[in-house]
Amino acid sequence: MRGLRGAEREGSRGELALTAAKLMLGWVALLWLLEVADVISGHALDGFGIVPRTPSELVDVVPAAFIHFGFAHVAANSVPLLVLGFLAALGGIRRFALVCALIVVADGLGVWLMSPSGTNTAGASGLIFGLFGFLLVTGFVERRPLGVLVGLLVAAIWGGTMLAGLAPTQSGISWQGHLVGLVAGVTAAFVFRRRGAAPGQELIA
Repeated sequence: MRGLRGAEREGSRGELALTAAKLMLGWVALLWLLEVADVISGHALDGFGIVPRTPSELVDVVPAAFIHFGFAHVAANSVPLLVLGFLAALGGIRRFALVCALIVVADGLGVWLMSPSGTNTAGASGLIFGLFGFLLVTGFVERRPLGVLVGLLVAAIWGGTMLAGLAPTQSGISWQGHLVGLVAGVTAAFVFRRRGAAPGQELIA
């Protein structure tokens, strides 16, 4: 019976990993398709970026996370979004969707409130910073050794890049969006933390 249950758990984990991989590959593919459409349309989609403190721009809070300013912009965001999103989605697709929704909305509102006047902000980097923050602390919040290890590995690989992205001296970079995204991701780790796990029970991060 124990062997059967163990096999069932391994099977469900494998299915979840496959679903998470498909989801993130589809997400990244969507970003590239949108940028292709943007180029073909003469960059008409750039208008879905967020212009701060303009009431009509509030409708772009969510769409802005899917729009980029050129293929180099999409390329820079693709790998971290793919990897960090995959790791976060291994904790459950429903929770992942809620985490992403909180980060995207909070980040978009933060950009709308804090960005300099006359700017237009778009891109998935706010979500990336949010997923980084979520993975960084969720293992500690839930007291799961595997989650802590994932957080440390993520910090080792992307920590320097994330710190650089928070510097307000970089021209053309929305450090405000990065900062709000990071804070939103950390907040999501507390808001959507798992409850009721048995003591010592190991769960996929």
